[in-house]
Amino acid sequence: MNALSIPTWIIHVSSVIEWIAAIWLIWKYGEVTGNRTWWGLSFAMLPALVSAMCACTWHYFDNPESLEWLVTLQASMTLLGNFTLWAAAVWIWRSTKSAETANNPISTKTIESKQ
Repeated sequence: MNALSIPTWIIHVSSVIEWIAAIWLIWKYGEVTGNRTWWGLSFAMLPALVSAMCACTWHYFDNPESLEWLVTLQASMTLLGNFTLWAAAVWIWRSTKSAETANNPISTKTIESKQ
């Protein structure tokens, strides 16, 4: 008997598959738009994927004490992933702000110089 029920396994495995699909789709979006900040987001998602795989691996082997280091690795990857996702979001936000400024024919500098 495994530590997790079949429905719980379905949720775990489908979540990992969905996360991989999201990474791939975001990468493709970056290619289509030519905006490399989206590639940064797809890379920033990798620690969370590693975290999920650690959890699945630990559960697959019925949560043995010999693999408790996976729990520590999972927590570390979750923390790292939260920071990398935050950094990627800031990078995307800043790129959109600079794109808005570049596309705006009347920038704040132009308005200030007229005064």
